[in-house]
Order: sequence, then C-alpha cells, then structure tokens
Amino acid sequence: QLQLVESGGGLVQPGGSLRLSCAVDGLGLPYYAIAWFRQAPGQEREGVSCISNVGGHTTYVDSVKGRFTISRDNAKNTVYLQMNTLKPEDTAVYFCAAKFYVCPAHFEPHAMDYWGKGTLVTVSS
Repeated sequence: QLQLVESGGGLVQPGGSLRLSCAVDGLGLPYYAIAWFRQAPGQEREGVSCISNVGGHTTYVDSVKGRFTISRDNAKNTVYLQMNTLKPEDTAVYFCAAKFYVCPAHFEPHAMDYWGKGTLVTVSS
C-alpha cells in the first residue's frame, strides 16, 4: 500500500517555473514507476510524464517535452516534476500516481495502482 502526497503547486506567471514534489509513504517505492497526470477544468485527465523504477527511463507527452523534467530520489521517497517555461495551457490540477514496475504504455490512468489527491498549478499573468 502506497500513499502519495503532492506539493509545490501555486500561481506563476507565463514563462515561469515550478517544481512539484510527490512524497511517497510506504515501503516499495523502488519497485514502482511514478507518473504525473494533470486535469484541467472540464477536460479529461492527461498523462504528462513518467519515470520507471529501473534505469530511470523517462517519457513525456509531446506538449511538455523540452520544458518539463521528471526525476526521482528513492532515498528521499520523492519524485519531482520540474516545470519550466510554463504556459497558461499548463494550468491544471497535477496528480502523481504509482504503477508497479513499469510506466503505462500510453499514459492510461486506469493502469495506475495508487494516486495522490493533487496540487493546483495556475499559470496566469
């Protein structure tokens, strides 16, 4: 059983940066891939990035490539999402989620085993 808690959201101007953190409570983080999803009002939940448990293989949705970086520190039981050059269309509630061993093939939300409650990111001037 894992518990995930997101933090680091807030209000930022376009072009700014934020770093989200996903603190994982419970044994077994090294065995899990961790993904970030986001959901804007009235829209479906969208996969943003994922990092595998072995080798740290990372994947990103096209809209954030070159701007967002996912990383993990298993010793601190934390996964990070560094978000740079933020755009208004990045505004959403951001969730982290865990899946045993490998990232889902196509960011399928239903494939994830555990979820956090989310943190709000607002990009606005």
